[in-house]
Amino acid sequence: MPVIKSAKKKLRVDKKRESANKKIIALVEKAIKKAEKTPTLKSVQNAFSSIGKAVKNKVIHKNKAARLKSRLSKLISKKSKVKSGTTKPKSDLAKAASNAAKTKKSKKS
Repeated sequence: MPVIKSAKKKLRVDKKRESANKKIIALVEKAIKKAEKTPTLKSVQNAFSSIGKAVKNKVIHKNKAARLKSRLSKLISKKSKVKSGTTKPKSDLAKAASNAAKTKKSKKS
């Protein structure tokens, strides 16, 4: 146990932050599991939303979020390939992801 007053306060603050972060992480994990189990457009969008909130609150790193979103996008594109039998049509989510990547690259230039 901390003895110094500031260390005691730090311990209190850390406990609050830890519990808040655990809630956010649990929400993200739940959304990802649901999206992986039944990869519908709505479930993937919900997962994207919860991942974005986690990044906004600095609970997970933005590169990890990008990796998770990429994996979820692949599930949607696989599902559309299986349905249609072709590789040409992209889902709305895949189109949005590719457009976002293009605009991001153009902004850097």
